[in-house]
Amino acid sequence: MTTPIAYTVAEACAASRAGRSSLYRAIRAGELRARKRGRRTIILASDLLSWLDSMTPIALTEMDARGNDHDAAN
Repeated sequence: MTTPIAYTVAEACAASRAGRSSLYRAIRAGELRARKRGRRTIILASDLLSWLDSMTPIALTEMDARGNDHDAAN
């Protein structure tokens, strides 16, 4: 299986685990670069990765640093 070089909005949502509104908000704000191919909006994989990399990492607490995953319980 090959890794896609571009995604539709729906595919970008699935790949990034982000909602459709979040992606469109980032596009409108200029944080995520998108392109048009006819009527279809596409997002290059490299642009999606850059957008995800630009997000602020969460700070680890001392407990988190020991390997506890609080999200696993939810």
